[in-house]
Amino acid sequence: MTVLAIAEHRRGELREVSLELLAASRKLADATDGGLHVGVVSGDIERYTERLNREDVDVVHTVAYGEEFNHDVYTQAVTQLVEAVEPTVVLAPNTVNGLDYLPAVAERLDIPIVTDATELSYDEHLTVTRELYGGKVETTLDIDTQQAAVTIRPGSWPRAGGTGDAEISAFDARIDESAVRSTVTGFQEIGGEVDIAEADVLVAVGRGIESEDNLEIVRDLADALDATLAASRPVIDNGWLPADRQVGQSGKTVSPELYIAVGISGTVQHVSGVRAETFIAINDDPNAPIFEVADYGVVDDLFEVVPALTEQLTRS
Repeated sequence: MTVLAIAEHRRGELREVSLELLAASRKLADATDGGLHVGVVSGDIERYTERLNREDVDVVHTVAYGEEFNHDVYTQAVTQLVEAVEPTVVLAPNTVNGLDYLPAVAERLDIPIVTDATELSYDEHLTVTRELYGGKVETTLDIDTQQAAVTIRPGSWPRAGGTGDAEISAFDARIDESAVRSTVTGFQEIGGEVDIAEADVLVAVGRGIESEDNLEIVRDLADALDATLAASRPVIDNGWLPADRQVGQSGKTVSPELYIAVGISGTVQHVSGVRAETFIAINDDPNAPIFEVADYGVVDDLFEVVPALTEQLTRS
């Protein structure tokens, strides 16, 4: 079985979700001793290829056309790439871009598409796991077709590592200029200045902080760790931090190396969105559910613990 993964970049940078995509794709390819092909369209393809040439990648297909994402270009280029490679599964991130062009590709090729996958497997046919109703229900879909398209949820897979010796192949996509009806004239980050899904270290704050004025002590800790500040839903609902900082089922799934939860009780809606290598919780309630999932826990007053921890970090 051949798997084709379509990498994603933005404003001149390869997005970290592309490396998660490689890990998910490799798992599928390994299930049948198949090959992993990666496609990268537009932008600085030589630089992107260097990062995509990871362990176990067999071929990287490059399409040199334009600099930024364009729906019409991607739809044409990816459709032609799928026709040439003939993969059993074509994968893309479940992002604004991925959800823009992959459904159009699936419609052109008359193949089924499943979005927001959290788990994939293959045994005679493709099996996709996804969540419904805000994560309250997990469903498994069996896709018994010769070809299928899938978008994967960012933060649900580790990032592929290691360097590889993949074949680099320039793909000559035949872009019909008359069908390119849109032009990228600029880029504006509406959601905010950070993407918590790509952060290596996160300090997340919950309702235990009590008021917006108290956020400053958590910001100081985040600064001392060179971390990104995140939050649980109550903090977002109160308007203390923007919505793009929310972790959980109604926010973003994150997979940092270190996750520190400050004053977060740990409901399933929150912790289901955390896949950290190391999880530390600070809460004064010894019975808080967060301690059931944390690797390390501090049962104490956050208003004493956090400043003391920040002082130790800035001193050393």
